[in-house]
Amino acid sequence: MGAGAVVGIVVAIVVVVFVLFVVGIYNGLVALRNRFKNAFAQIDVQLKRRYDLIPNLVETAKGYMSHERGTLEAVIQARNQAVSAEKQAAANPGNAQAMQGLLGAESLLGGAMSKLLVTVERYPDLKANQTMARLMEELTSTENKVSFARQAYNDAVMVYNTKREVFPNVMFAGMFGFEAATLFEIKDEAEREAPKVSF
Repeated sequence: MGAGAVVGIVVAIVVVVFVLFVVGIYNGLVALRNRFKNAFAQIDVQLKRRYDLIPNLVETAKGYMSHERGTLEAVIQARNQAVSAEKQAAANPGNAQAMQGLLGAESLLGGAMSKLLVTVERYPDLKANQTMARLMEELTSTENKVSFARQAYNDAVMVYNTKREVFPNVMFAGMFGFEAATLFEIKDEAEREAPKVSF
């Protein structure tokens, strides 16, 4: 075997090893991206459940809170904006702009819901209503589930972002279209807790 053949074999082996290395990086990033998208799907389920509870809550409160129409309308408007933003984020959880839109809408909804809960406290008959009590209990349970799903999503995003940012993966991540994922963070301190319900 000549020197040229040996060099050719060595070059072929190096190329094959390099290709396998890049394929490994690509497949690892795909797996982690799919993991954070699945984690977002779990948030999506809980958000939809919450969005379905809110109109029932507002309808129950309407009969008792006739003088609080603005509060009730603000809740419904914020809920509708959050539903729209959630649909965009669910279509592509890796899209930072869609996630920022969802986070903003969720913040508005949280503020409107907090105002509603404070207002409910002023209506003893409403607080005593069994339907309202059940809805508030379901809403609190859903908020807890959303919190757990957010934590799982943020953990998956952190692992994905770390994997795409370490060397040598960072050299290939951008080339293959692996953009940084956005954490599901709540900026407003009041929103960091599930609603407190005292019936």
